[in-house]
Amino acid sequence: MTEPFEGAEKDATPDVIDYVLQRLEKGDVRHVVVATSSGVTGSRFSEALAGEDVELVCVSHHAGFRSGDLLDLAPEYASDLREAKVPVLIASHSLSGVGRSISKKFGGATPVEMIAHTLRLFGQGMKVCVEIAVMAADAGLIPTDCDVICVGGTGRGADTAVVLRPAHANAFFDLRIREILCKPIAC
Repeated sequence: MTEPFEGAEKDATPDVIDYVLQRLEKGDVRHVVVATSSGVTGSRFSEALAGEDVELVCVSHHAGFRSGDLLDLAPEYASDLREAKVPVLIASHSLSGVGRSISKKFGGATPVEMIAHTLRLFGQGMKVCVEIAVMAADAGLIPTDCDVICVGGTGRGADTAVVLRPAHANAFFDLRIREILCKPIAC
């Protein structure tokens, strides 16, 4: 059911929502994890999945991702997600974190950054999907003994959705990508 998108310039979020809803019809997945920086994508998924028997988790950037101590998550979207009882995880990124600080300070690349760059060969959204799965598992927001759908993107919005078996960071190589529902065509 893999579907390529023609590029990141188009807002593919409505198409990704459709692919996720189609996949949920099988009835074997009960958890959806969505990357959302400002909260817009998380809110769109919250609305779309409101009638589904699934648990939605949103994952945002950590404080200071762009600069200072600021959060990217807009207060109005954070409030909407809270009202919908959607957990929003704000935590260090599992595929950068301290490793990125080391590279910025001393040069080179850490093994974790190499994993991130390898996943980006499939597109930025694929790296995001794997990363948010690990982050949500480490926070105890999703189980690691069943498959989940993860949604990521390139820049703004969603363009990638995968079914995967999550793992905690300390068991990262137990993570399994089961299905690619959709992703952009690599540039």
